[in-house]
Amino acid sequence: MEKEAKILVVDDEDRIRNLLKMYLEREAYDVEEASDGKEALEKALAFDYDVILLDLMMPEMDGIEVCQKLRKQKATPIIMLTAKGEEANRVQGFEVGTDDYIVKPFSPREVVLRVKALLRRSSSTKFLQTDTQAKDVLVFPHLSIDNDAHRVTVADQEINLTPKEYELLYYLAQSPDKVFSREQLLKDVWNYDFFGDLRTVDTHIKRLREKLNRVSPQAASMISTVWGVGYKFEVVKE
Repeated sequence: MEKEAKILVVDDEDRIRNLLKMYLEREAYDVEEASDGKEALEKALAFDYDVILLDLMMPEMDGIEVCQKLRKQKATPIIMLTAKGEEANRVQGFEVGTDDYIVKPFSPREVVLRVKALLRRSSSTKFLQTDTQAKDVLVFPHLSIDNDAHRVTVADQEINLTPKEYELLYYLAQSPDKVFSREQLLKDVWNYDFFGDLRTVDTHIKRLREKLNRVSPQAASMISTVWGVGYKFEVVKE
């Protein structure tokens, strides 16, 4: 039997936490709460959540700092909640590793749909639909991607990616040497979950390269920039 998804709801407003908890529990999710950034970080580091709904503006520690500190140790999927809809806040959130963004006021039903969508793509979730009869693995020099397990191995070392980072890498790697524009990547990788600006793609490419480069510069170099157009996955010639 599949385990129920465990979700952490973080907001300093009781009303918002209670509302989200009620809607998420209707979907049979296991919901825990935190009322400030410090408590949220402690819980997120101590337990393995499937998704974290994280408010941006909070006492003790804001959502950006929580996400920044958490990303040093975990790739838990994060949806940022904020009353600020400005572009700068969205970009800052994605720069520190947020997977999705919802601006207040929001519909609780929309939040539930976003959570479900993120769970489907999450590298840590058990709700993924995979074909157990055929192994879906992409193998390249210095890099392999096991899509059934959502596992990326670089130079024989597994690396920890957020759901969006994983999906972006897998999408590019499925079509080696094909050039994708930023607009196309936004449409196909982010689809209905996020309607944002092109810098979102650049930010995720940068983070992905940094993670690959820590283990293998050769693997990182496979994500190639095509100036004035976009990006492509370029197979390293041995």
